[in-house]
Amino acid sequence: MTKKFWVGLALVLIVPGLMLATSCAKKKIESEPGVVTIEEEPVTEGITADDERARRRALEEQRIREERLREEAKTRRERAELEEFQNKHIYFEFDKSRLLPESKEILRHKAKWLMAHPDVSVIIEGHCDERGTSEYNMALGDRRAQSAKSYLVDLGIGSIRLMTISYGEERPLDPSHNERAWGKNRRDQFVIE
Repeated sequence: MTKKFWVGLALVLIVPGLMLATSCAKKKIESEPGVVTIEEEPVTEGITADDERARRRALEEQRIREERLREEAKTRRERAELEEFQNKHIYFEFDKSRLLPESKEILRHKAKWLMAHPDVSVIIEGHCDERGTSEYNMALGDRRAQSAKSYLVDLGIGSIRLMTISYGEERPLDPSHNERAWGKNRRDQFVIE
């Protein structure tokens, strides 16, 4: 009886244990001949393949964002340079067409910009204050525009890119009748064609 009891107890304990052990064992997957298996990228300890893909995606998005910001900054800078080119006038003394030192400095900046933009042509507008006859002021405005053109040509800008026109006293910046207004009106303006 005792021997049968121990044999029966052993069977009751061993058989379920064997069944449990075989059911939990890993199945070995063997590739079939002719079937290509894709190896996963090596993964650094603690970093999963999903983590690595997410990191690469984040780096790519950051690169695209930085490139877009650089392009926007470049566009803003170019727009500001264009506005400065067109809005920075040069001024003249009363009844003179000689370039003042500050006007030459402005023209050097304009020449530098024109050299960087060889496809751009410019109209140089000569203006005068209201004193003097219309005919005289038209001629004076023309001399002022020609002075700026000659200076730019001497700096290396092709004359074919520079046109001149005189408006005399017809287009004042300031319509007042005092020295301050006249000083603003004795000028050359630069218009991109």
